[in-house]
Formats: sequence, structure tokens, C-alpha cells
Amino acid sequence: MEERPPEIRRHRQTSHATRALAILGGLILGIGVLAAIAFAVVGRDSGDGSSAADPGTTTGPPPKPVLRIVFPEGFTRAQMAERITAVDKIAQEKRKVDPQLSAREYMKLTESTKPPAGFPRDVPNLEGFLFPATYDFTEDTTTKELVTDQLDAFNHAWSEIDLRYAKSKNLTPYDVLIIASMVEKEVLVPKERPLVAAVIYNRLHLDMPLGIDATIRYGLNIPPTQAILQSQLDTPSPYNTRCCPGMPPTPIGNPGLASIQAAAHPAKVDYVYFVRKPDCKSHFFTASQQQFDNYPRGGLDCG
Repeated sequence: MEERPPEIRRHRQTSHATRALAILGGLILGIGVLAAIAFAVVGRDSGDGSSAADPGTTTGPPPKPVLRIVFPEGFTRAQMAERITAVDKIAQEKRKVDPQLSAREYMKLTESTKPPAGFPRDVPNLEGFLFPATYDFTEDTTTKELVTDQLDAFNHAWSEIDLRYAKSKNLTPYDVLIIASMVEKEVLVPKERPLVAAVIYNRLHLDMPLGIDATIRYGLNIPPTQAILQSQLDTPSPYNTRCCPGMPPTPIGNPGLASIQAAAHPAKVDYVYFVRKPDCKSHFFTASQQQFDNYPRGGLDCG
């Protein structure tokens, strides 16, 4: 491409000066053309007579197509396994590739693999540690590699967490992760994460049942679109936080970084109650049982 010369302010000059400038300009133009030719030759020739490979081409096999799987925040490991099956099907039908990822292998590995250092070694599975994010993979990526990537992502996120406040409340790192999973399930409005975490902290301090219905859904595998029956509310499951004080035995999903941060740094409020507002998104928070009891339950139809 020809380069536009810089603007030159014209002055009256002698004919000799004009001819000298013309000669100089010709020399500069000639050098520029030679340099361009030299660059083009070097780009095509490796110097030993053989042609160098074009950066945009390859003589080997074509690169493996890059696929992508998205795990939303709050997904359980069972939901992640279902997502693997769905992505495998799309890859086969749309991309004409057959990935190695396997939902069955995923469930097996996430039950047998030990959690990261600093957490109990006897946890029943990796629920809570399978960091939700977008992961790229190829048809050759193994299920074990995907699980390893998720654990690496978790470790990276967890390294940002300051647990000093939680420790001052006699909470372990695993406790914080469990709280984060409940926050993730309960909150739709991001600013409410520290408030829900505060309710959980306050209820634990007062030895009150947490009353998180999401734990009941997890323990009894009740879909979010299905109402919880009274018989299910009365079930004495360790995940029934309406009747059993304390926390559920494990996380009830895999929280993202924002919920983990909220679980480690709850709001400094005295709330012990919250209820879904009629908009089915935000919550009403209060420290008064009377206000809680009298609040209109429009959110009961939110599912």
C-alpha cells in the first residue's frame, strides 16, 4: 500500500534545489521499493531455497474443532452431568464430532476424587467444588481433564477468599462453601447475597433452623418448578433445614465467586427472616417475626 507523504509547506526555491530534492526523493522511493521486495522474498523463502510454511496454513492434520460447555452458577453436579450429555449430542449432530466427555464418567469421578487441600477428605462427592464457568474442550478432552479444570478454577477462585471473619464465628472453610451454595440457590438479585448470608449467620448463632427450602429440594430431588408438599416439608432429612438446626451436610450446588465472597463476608445486619416479594425476584428482610408473619406471601407462587 502506498504511504501518503507528510504535508510539506512549499517555499520558493532555485531550480538547483528543486532538482536536488527530486533526486533525493527518487533515491528514497527506490530504497523503499527494494525494502518491500526484500520483505516479500524473506516472507516466502526460508533462506535455504525451500519455501517457508504460510502461518495461515499447515501441512499436518487440521486442528481439532474447539467446543464449549457452560456450567451456570448454582448447578449441581447432576445438572452438570446432564449438560455434558446435551453438549455431546449437539457436538455430534451440529459439529459432526464425537467428544470423549461422558456424563456417567463425570458422576463417577466427582464421587471418587478427593476435594482440594484444606477441606474434609471424607466428603461424599465434589458437590460445591466444581466451579461453574465456561470451559473449552476438543473431541479428545477426557472427562477427567474437565473435572481437573473445574477444580483448578475453584482453587484459583478460593485463593481470593479471606476467611478470617468466618473463622471468628467458628465456621470452617467447608461451612463457608455450604453457606455459599445456599446463597447461590436463594438469590436472584446480586446485592442480596450478603443479606441472605447474614440471615444464615444470625440463625446459626441463635440456634434457629435455617429454613432454606432449597436444601429440602436438593435432599429430595424436587425440581424448582414443582411445589414442595407438606409431607416433604415434614420429612426428617438431614437436608431439611426447616426442622433440623444447623447446616445441611454438604453444599447443595456449586456456587460462583460472588456467592462465596458473600458467605465469607455477610452483611452486618440483624435480619433473621426473609421472604420472596411478589416480584418473585427480590426479598423482604426483617429481624421481626411479626413483620415476617404479616408480610404478604405473594412470592409463594414463584416456584
